[in-house]
Amino acid sequence: MKLHVHPLSGHSHRVRLFLSLIGADADIVEVDLAAGEHKSPAFLSLNPFGQVPVLEDGDVIIADSNAILVYIAKKHGPEGWLPEDPAGAAAVQRWLSVAAGEIAYGPAAARLVTVFGAKFDTEEVIARAHRILALIDARLAYCDWIAADRPTIADVALYSYVARAPEGNVDRFIYRNVTAWLQRIEVLPGFHPFQRTPVGLGDAA
Repeated sequence: MKLHVHPLSGHSHRVRLFLSLIGADADIVEVDLAAGEHKSPAFLSLNPFGQVPVLEDGDVIIADSNAILVYIAKKHGPEGWLPEDPAGAAAVQRWLSVAAGEIAYGPAAARLVTVFGAKFDTEEVIARAHRILALIDARLAYCDWIAADRPTIADVALYSYVARAPEGNVDRFIYRNVTAWLQRIEVLPGFHPFQRTPVGLGDAA
């Protein structure tokens, strides 16, 4: 397999994290976003949306980080990371949708402002981040993992931008259940850390 990524992309990191957790090998290809490599004809032939990550697995090309998580879980992952039963699969899908929605428009967007200079309304995206973090914290008040009684790709999909929310000036340290959940992920065998940046609130409250 070959995985096209950017080291500061949380979407890229969630795939790298999952590959590492399940011990799957992939050649990592870093895409130079600053140089516009993601807009080159060669890259657009892999993903017309011009976004990382992109997975190449033989003749199969998968774009979109959550779609890649599903593909890898189905083809390469040990049992349990993506439940087969209807209720379990639906529970995971619910949180994959949160990763693509509320997380993307909240903590991820706030971080885009500070790390990449995105032109979002800072107060609005930080407020969105706190709304979803409060909901996740409430969920984790009575369970260790977000979608099942064990880690799944739902936890992987949420991890990166929640962990680095302080880089977008989002104080996640006030959410104790979220902090404990992040720590549970970080001690899983094969955990792969997300590259830090010096912006934002820092790593400790």
